[in-house]
Amino acid sequence: MTRADNRLADGAPMRPLSCERCAARVLVRKSSWQQTSVQWDAPALAACAERDTTATAFEGCGALRETIRAAALNGAIEVVDGGGPAGRG
Repeated sequence: MTRADNRLADGAPMRPLSCERCAARVLVRKSSWQQTSVQWDAPALAACAERDTTATAFEGCGALRETIRAAALNGAIEVVDGGGPAGRG
């Protein structure tokens, strides 16, 4: 039996956001202050200033993480389970 994918059932879509450092444009969704989903595409990966193209795995970008945090704090990106700013990450 396959379980239905209901991760976006609350109606909050992924939103485009550009990194303040390198302008890599990704899709972002903050389900809570602790959980963020990011979808990278090839142009965003190529533009990322922190990505090491020789590495076998990409753990993410600190500059983008800060851009997302700032966008959530100023309301540019919705935090689905807002839960208040306490404990945000």
